[in-house]
Amino acid sequence: MQYRRLGRSGVRVSALSLGSWVTYHNQVGTDAAVEMLAAAFDAGVNFYDNAEVYAGGHSETIMGQALKRLGWPRLNYLVSTKFYWGLDRSGEAVNRKDTLNRKYLMQAIDGSLRRLGLEHVDLVYCHRPDPHTPIEETVRAMSDMITQGKALYWGTSEWSAADIRAAWEIAERHHLHKPVMEQPQYHLLHRKRVEQEYARLYEDIGLGLTTWSPLASGLLTGKYRDGVPEGSRATVEGYAFLREGLTDPARNAAVAALAGIAREIDATPAQLALAWCLRNPRVSTVIMGASRVQQLHDNLRALEVLPRLTEEIAQRVDAIALPLAA
Repeated sequence: MQYRRLGRSGVRVSALSLGSWVTYHNQVGTDAAVEMLAAAFDAGVNFYDNAEVYAGGHSETIMGQALKRLGWPRLNYLVSTKFYWGLDRSGEAVNRKDTLNRKYLMQAIDGSLRRLGLEHVDLVYCHRPDPHTPIEETVRAMSDMITQGKALYWGTSEWSAADIRAAWEIAERHHLHKPVMEQPQYHLLHRKRVEQEYARLYEDIGLGLTTWSPLASGLLTGKYRDGVPEGSRATVEGYAFLREGLTDPARNAAVAALAGIAREIDATPAQLALAWCLRNPRVSTVIMGASRVQQLHDNLRALEVLPRLTEEIAQRVDAIALPLAA
C-alpha cells in the first residue's frame, strides 16, 4: 500500500480507502462489513469513509459494530463522517436538515459518535455547501469540534473553490482550525473541478483530496454496457437517479474502448479507472466502494496497475474519455 499526506497536514492516508455509501445497510450487513473491513485493513487500507445521511444513520451503526468486533488499535485507522442533510426528513426539525448551522452541527457530531461507538472521528466534512448559513458560523462550529476533541481534521465536500478559500481565510483571520481537505467526485468522466477549479488551492492553502466515485457508480467497470444488471447499485431503492447516467450510450461506448486499453496492460476496466485517479499527485486517497470481498481484492490491484499506466497510455485514455468529461 502507498500512503500519502492529507494535503499539508501531517496525517497520512492509504492511497486507496474504503467507503460505505450505498453498500452498508442496503447491500452489506455487519458480518459482511467485518469481513471487508478486515480484508482492506490487511491490505494496508487505513481510512474508512462514512456519513450521517448514509442509509439514514444505519451505515454508521454498521461500521461502528464492525469496528468494535475487529478491535483494532485506534491509532491504526481513520474514520470520517459528513454533515449537511440531517436525519429528520419530515420537515418538522427545520434546523436539522439541509444546513450547516451551529445548532445542527454541534448535535450531529454527538449522534455520529454514538452510532460509530467512537470518542472521536478523524475527519469530518461539511457534506455540501449551505447558502443560507454564513460561512463564518460554519467555520467556527467545525473548528470547535476540533477544539473539543470530537474530530481531528475538518474539510468540505463538493464545495466551490471560492467557498473553500473563503472558509480558509476566515479561519486564518480568526485563528481557528482551517479546512484541510475536500471530498469531490473524481473519475475519468468527471474531472474539471479537481483539475481546473481547485488548481490554485493545492499550493495556496495546501488542500488535500479524498475523492469519491472513481468508477462513476460502476459505469467504468463496463457492467452497464448491456443494461442494468440485477443487484447493482442502480437497482437499490432510492438510487434510481443513477440509472440515466449509467446507461448513457455514448459513455458506454467510451467504456468499451477503455476496456481494450485495460486488456493491453493486463488490467480490468475498474483497475484502469482507479489507477488513473491514483496517477493524479493531488489526490490524497481514492475512496472505493465494494459489496463483496473479491470485488475489493480486485480493486486493490489497481496499485499494481499504476506503474503500467505510462504517459502514452494515459494520453490514449484521455483521448477517449476527455471529450465526454464534465
